[in-house]
Amino acid sequence: MKGFDYLQTELDEMKEQGTFRKLIPIESEQGSKVVINGKEVIQLSSNNYLGLTSHPRLRKAALEAVEKFGAGTGSVRTIAGTFSMHNELEQKLATFKHTEAALVFQSGFTTNQGVLSSILTKEDVVISDALNHASIIDGIRLTKAARKVYNHVDMKDLERALKESQEFRVRIIVTDGVFSMDGNIAPLPEIVELAEEYDALIMVDDAHASGVLGENGRGTVNHFGLDGRVHIQVGTLSKAIGVLGGYVASTRTLIDYLIHKGRPFLFSTSHPPAVTAACIEAIDVLLEEPELIDTLWDNAKFFKKGLAELGFNTGVSETPITPVIVSDDALAHQFSDKLLQYGVFAQGIAFPTVAKGQARVRTIVTAQHTKEELQEALDIFEKAGKELSII
Repeated sequence: MKGFDYLQTELDEMKEQGTFRKLIPIESEQGSKVVINGKEVIQLSSNNYLGLTSHPRLRKAALEAVEKFGAGTGSVRTIAGTFSMHNELEQKLATFKHTEAALVFQSGFTTNQGVLSSILTKEDVVISDALNHASIIDGIRLTKAARKVYNHVDMKDLERALKESQEFRVRIIVTDGVFSMDGNIAPLPEIVELAEEYDALIMVDDAHASGVLGENGRGTVNHFGLDGRVHIQVGTLSKAIGVLGGYVASTRTLIDYLIHKGRPFLFSTSHPPAVTAACIEAIDVLLEEPELIDTLWDNAKFFKKGLAELGFNTGVSETPITPVIVSDDALAHQFSDKLLQYGVFAQGIAFPTVAKGQARVRTIVTAQHTKEELQEALDIFEKAGKELSII
């Protein structure tokens, strides 16, 4: 069938440049090691920070929910798809995040889209960090609000944007809590101070901070002792929580409004029983097994130290996300391929996911990794890095 020649031309150019990538199927459960092409390799690319994807308590909760409630819900939440377990999950999330209420969306991506597209009009302005996640950028594009972008974590530039936008009805500052490609943490205390000085709202996307930062993994707001001072907290249920979905935690007013106006919420079937029950259990695990977070951070410090000692450029990372920056797009993918050949699955990331000249292999250690596995991975990084003259 004709019609997509222009797309094929672009794909052919990507192949010539060494940036075309195929999906890599995993043939096992997600863990510190996975099976790819029949070979067991060390996994350093998943968001499974705490190993909850295969935690026995989550498995049991999911299986029991399927047996009792079936495979699906058969409806959107606002018609016939709200089960009692959905309300239970949202109440647990609100309590966990120290907010009045919470609402679950189908993914973290649709949460950002749903919140931003629903609550802003042409009378308002969004002030966004330059390195915010794509879901925030797309959510802003769906609004009719004005938009300003401030330089990454640059508080002087944020203040400039606030000063230049005082005529708008609502000003909302939006930032990632932890930035997914660099692993650095937003300077939230300074953002809160500026927001309060200039009477602006704050929305924090804690996708990579939920389950990682704060007491029992409550996120960056709690990490910095700012509970009650951030208007909107967005999180994910598909990274450290180990299952699927996204949520927004805020006031009862905002949640009630999103139930009526949040298009991804209104027009998507609710989460199936297995997913919902496993998410509920995951929150209990965070509360009852805090040692998982301690192990995660211990492993992250060990691996970061090892990469630094080998001479790799790991940028400004402060979290278990540790990029190995190699600059060239094709080289990042070659490095990733070489690592896989030797026994480590760590994906290369290039433009447009990161800026030109900032290509990298992004690594994420988990609580499941043993020190022996991480040392083996470091040895492989050293071997591959030297072969490609990266170190």
